[in-house]
Amino acid sequence: MEGKREIVGYAVGFTLFVVVVPVIMWLASGGVHPTFARVALCAILALAGLGLSVWSIVYMKRVGKGNPMDAFNHQVASRTSVLMTKGPYAICRNPMLLGVLLYYVGVVVLLGSAGALAVFVAYALIMAVQVAREEQRLEQDFGDEYRTYKETTKRLIPFVW
Repeated sequence: MEGKREIVGYAVGFTLFVVVVPVIMWLASGGVHPTFARVALCAILALAGLGLSVWSIVYMKRVGKGNPMDAFNHQVASRTSVLMTKGPYAICRNPMLLGVLLYYVGVVVLLGSAGALAVFVAYALIMAVQVAREEQRLEQDFGDEYRTYKETTKRLIPFVW
């Protein structure tokens, strides 16, 4: 049963984050005709972002012994049982989200519209709330170990925030 939940969770996550949100951005953009330079920059950002997100998910599964299927304290699949502080989690505390945001920045660059940017900002605000709640749960789950990690590793943007 747990394996099926994981597969469904990954499929839903992929569909929502890699397909649905960019489609909403595209719809909000009102149709655009990107230049080659914008396509190239989008490809670089999107590939880097997706690569970071996939690395984070694989690392979470292998090292953290859990899944990223926890949204607004609703557990879809088993949570991590080991605090991850190495690999992509040494870059920032939320490398999966950083990867998704890089991907979306690429989409915004590609579309070059205020509508796509508005969808990006709305998504980022929703995720800021999610991250704050998740960090409270991680402090409960891992205590001082997580608080120490918070002191040494930025939340989202390496060296900045």
